[in-house]
Amino acid sequence: MNPERLMDLHDGWQLAEAPDGVPEPALADLPAAAWCPAAVPGTVHGALLQAGRMPDPFYACNETEVQWVGARRWVWRLRFEVQAPLAPREELLFEGLDTFARVWLNGHCVLSTDNMFVPHRVDVRPHLRVGTNELLLCFDPPLARAREVEAVHGRRALWNGDSARLHARKAQYHFGWDWGPELLVSGPWRPVRRCSGAARLAEVQVRSTVDVPALQARVEVAVEVAVPVQALPGDATELRCAVELLNPAGERVAGEVLPVPPHAEGRVQCSLPVAQAQLWWPLGQGAQPLYTLVTRLLAGAEVVAEDRRRIGLRQLRLVQAPVADEAGLSFHFEVNGQPVFAGGANWIPDDNLLERITPARYRERVAQAAAANMNMLRIWGGGIYEHEAFYEACDELGILVWQDFMFACGLYPANPAFQASVRAEAESQVKRLRHHACLALWCGNNEDYMLAESQGLAGPGVPADRFEARALYEGLLPEVCAALDPDRPYWPGSPFTPGEGAQSSDATVGDRHSWEVWHQQMLPYQRYGDVQARFVSEFGMQSHPSFALLEQVLPEAERFPESRTVQWHNKAGSPTGPDGHRRLAVYRADNLRVGPTLAEHVYASQFVQAEAMRVAYQDFRRRWQRPGARAVGGALVWQLNDCWPVTSWALIDSAGTVKPAWHVVRRALAPLAVAVRLEAGGVRVAVMNGSPEARTVWLRCRVFDWAGRLLAEAAQPLAVDGSTSTEQPWPLAVPADAGPVVAELCALAHEGGPELARDCAWTEPFRFHRLGAAPLRITAEAGGLRVACEQPVKGLWLQGPGLELADNFIDLVPGAPRWIESRIALPASVDAVAVDRPLTRFSLATRQG
Repeated sequence: MNPERLMDLHDGWQLAEAPDGVPEPALADLPAAAWCPAAVPGTVHGALLQAGRMPDPFYACNETEVQWVGARRWVWRLRFEVQAPLAPREELLFEGLDTFARVWLNGHCVLSTDNMFVPHRVDVRPHLRVGTNELLLCFDPPLARAREVEAVHGRRALWNGDSARLHARKAQYHFGWDWGPELLVSGPWRPVRRCSGAARLAEVQVRSTVDVPALQARVEVAVEVAVPVQALPGDATELRCAVELLNPAGERVAGEVLPVPPHAEGRVQCSLPVAQAQLWWPLGQGAQPLYTLVTRLLAGAEVVAEDRRRIGLRQLRLVQAPVADEAGLSFHFEVNGQPVFAGGANWIPDDNLLERITPARYRERVAQAAAANMNMLRIWGGGIYEHEAFYEACDELGILVWQDFMFACGLYPANPAFQASVRAEAESQVKRLRHHACLALWCGNNEDYMLAESQGLAGPGVPADRFEARALYEGLLPEVCAALDPDRPYWPGSPFTPGEGAQSSDATVGDRHSWEVWHQQMLPYQRYGDVQARFVSEFGMQSHPSFALLEQVLPEAERFPESRTVQWHNKAGSPTGPDGHRRLAVYRADNLRVGPTLAEHVYASQFVQAEAMRVAYQDFRRRWQRPGARAVGGALVWQLNDCWPVTSWALIDSAGTVKPAWHVVRRALAPLAVAVRLEAGGVRVAVMNGSPEARTVWLRCRVFDWAGRLLAEAAQPLAVDGSTSTEQPWPLAVPADAGPVVAELCALAHEGGPELARDCAWTEPFRFHRLGAAPLRITAEAGGLRVACEQPVKGLWLQGPGLELADNFIDLVPGAPRWIESRIALPASVDAVAVDRPLTRFSLATRQG
């Protein structure tokens, strides 16, 4: 029997614009000058950019100069060779065609598709020939096709982009969003392969049950085998399925060999016991051991097909239980019986040209999230179901994934054709991803219930049938999940409040998007404690990207704060139009005095974002208290990453450069973190212990005036249970006429011991006061920098070519030099900026600044 062969069809593609009036099969004969090389996986925009046929859409305002690309028809052409003989099964596998496309093989139309999220396996044996074959992929302009569908089914309300997007099963952010450009890309965005052989493994489903106290597990495996009719006689009846489980060290721990029923669709099942199971844990709770399940299809002694996938053994539960002394129910995750505060971020696609997001780039971004002590990422519903490399990285690093289905900010249709397409999409993606240990929850959509409420179609007193898309979120999608992935929780939307006529902004039940800061009322970020919820799945504050990245995309004449190009690279808006630059200016002006240069505006915006994240994560996490009092179960900032050089809510810009807020979040989500707030007559302190183990720490609090004089000091031990937060007032005798002060709180391992965590609280707003400018000392030592001051320093940000510091954006007080480890060799100098301190260059060669 022919073994299965998977052959990438990725090399040798060409791209051309498809002229009107030319029949699609005849497009293969366009003149040679019409064609340019094209990469697969790839996009039209990417190919034209590589060929020099369009400008960089990310530079300046070039986005407007490339809109013609998305408005035209395009054809991809490949000529490939096939050797004799043909196998009993010859298929072409298209893992993703974006979006409205037809596939022609040797003059025969073998596929038509209108959903970029549905892979297609096409039987091409009748049309494939020995020798040269010609494959054409013809793509229609997505917006024009979407508008044709919209003309039939009606225009609907939405936020962001063109209303026609609601009728296109295409990444919604391609139509433009409040952080991304309008780039209507198209093309074979995922691999194209030829599959040749006889029988194949059509599906492998893995489920596991775990007895945590006993460290016993059972892995249930169900395998579907597909055999073409041509292969049924003879050796097809001798097919066997061998299932083997390898432990994280690669050793066999269980396995079975099962006969395959002698018919075209054979299904076999087995149950594999695992003794001394090594449990998978989220980051900060334990290790992430991964077992390997190997499934082989055997014909005699020959391996006909093979499937390998890594799995983690763990229990996961979404807990909604009463909260002590408060209304409503909790919303938090429990893994292996251990409650876990979900601290993390929302994830958007990391580029508009998806072919540029390599596995290495996925790993870098996920590793940056893990390095910030994040244990959850939410894949937002306006992007894509991500590449396997993303989920593999999350499996390995212990980051739970909240997975939205791809619906965002709109009133989607639910007609029969649309539902059929969505069902195919959901089934294919659930089957693809369900084996990943990191996958924590399926979610129906992003903010569609909020939008329905804004249109009077949902909420208190509104009949359920007014909101048509409930058929998707409360019918079709949970049905698919229950049938194909019954062991994982499903949630209808984000935000969502269960109950007939409920309001999605309810802070006592379900998850919530807390946008009273930045959007809505534009509350001061110091009031994040007022907009808590049981699970805060979105909140955020904008800032500019790094100054170095801005310089790369701004023409020299546009490198000033209020330039047209700077504003173009801020897409944030409201119902009345783009106003992100205005909101950003308000938050800067409310908190700081800002100089006139672009560099000063970059620092100021990043300062405000960082301080907002400090307040938000601390105020949310401190409400994760004792069992039965989990008032806030998680906080996911909007957003982790960017898809292009833009002023946005991201913690990491599109060049991969972390902003000051990333360091603040890393400290706030550390296994042990502290928070301090100034209060009349003293301070309020909080200690957050993310470890499952209880611990006792020594707390030391010191208060300085801004001239550097020590005004008060106190210290005491504090016991903190595992996976809890505790807070309390702490009286300190601070003189009433002291003026602006800074309180430094440190958690020490023991009295006089090493520092475990630190936080500072300052008299605000900073614009009302002026910090001193006493000398700041930065010296290079083996492996890092030592930083010291004689007067308090706020928000010290160190930067330099290739500088990679373990900590940054720090506060300093007198008598407490900070040691900062450098991950790589130090440059010859570093630039330092802080509140009321202009950018200063410190020479590290001479160890003085």
